Amino acid sequence: MTYHDICQRLTPLYGPQEAKAMTRMLLEDLFSLSFADILCGATEHLSDADTLRLQQSVARLLDAEPLQYVTGTAFFCGHPFHVAPGVLIPRPETEWIVDTAVGIVTASAPRILDIGTGSGCIATSISLALVDKHCYTEAWDISEDALRIAADNAERLGADVKFRRRDALRLEEEKSEEMRLEKEKGGAEVLIADNASSASWDIIVSNPPYICNREAADMHANVLRHEPHLALFVPDTDPLLFYRAIASYAMRSLRKGGWLLFECNTLYAHDTAQMAADMGFATSVVEDDCFGKPRFVKAQK
Repeated sequence: MTYHDICQRLTPLYGPQEAKAMTRMLLEDLFSLSFADILCGATEHLSDADTLRLQQSVARLLDAEPLQYVTGTAFFCGHPFHVAPGVLIPRPETEWIVDTAVGIVTASAPRILDIGTGSGCIATSISLALVDKHCYTEAWDISEDALRIAADNAERLGADVKFRRRDALRLEEEKSEEMRLEKEKGGAEVLIADNASSASWDIIVSNPPYICNREAADMHANVLRHEPHLALFVPDTDPLLFYRAIASYAMRSLRKGGWLLFECNTLYAHDTAQMAADMGFATSVVEDDCFGKPRFVKAQK
């Protein structure tokens, strides 16, 4: 199966230009081939095992599976992250969160929390960028699959990130339960320590589910069929469901002057910023993404 054979098979589904780009990336990632080798027919000399692997990979692309899942790799902030159907594929616009968080930090030993970490790309990239600042980074997700992938990514890239299973919609309930259990085990001293550290974060970041169910009809098939709906969708009746819960937690747990950074549905970015202002954040502004769309909210306590 040559480069041109693969391009021809993918073109009806993806169009000629995207088919060429996908074929090149597929062959480079799977077999570490240069583009010159690819054009010279290197795929015709693959082993039987590699030929089978290539055939299976092309079949997955023809089934509209995202290229990043087929190769198992997505690049984010210059780092290669392992991705699988249990986590969303990192998007380049999300790098704004990392760049902004890193730009905010001036003092040493900042404490940063990523809620809904997925592949761990945001938390890991922040930790790597702030290694000289001795940053403490923690990342939460409700999905055990996501936490496993995220922890593997952090370890492989050499990032120091603590991962925990937490439900963004039940943060206060889970905190109360933790305190009850700790009280049973450790008594009053544990509660005193917990209260003393309740406002413990300098920066909280989150890219939570924000696509309304009604928007699914306009989405690409490869996203709908393969990326985890748990990380994508919210009810049509409550598009700010996760933002409200996370902002409420942030209002109580950020230190004075701390920052909350959100990636948002562009339809509701201004509503999200207003919600944060109504909750009591001192400033709350909307920022555009690299495509000029209102994508992010930056709020300071």
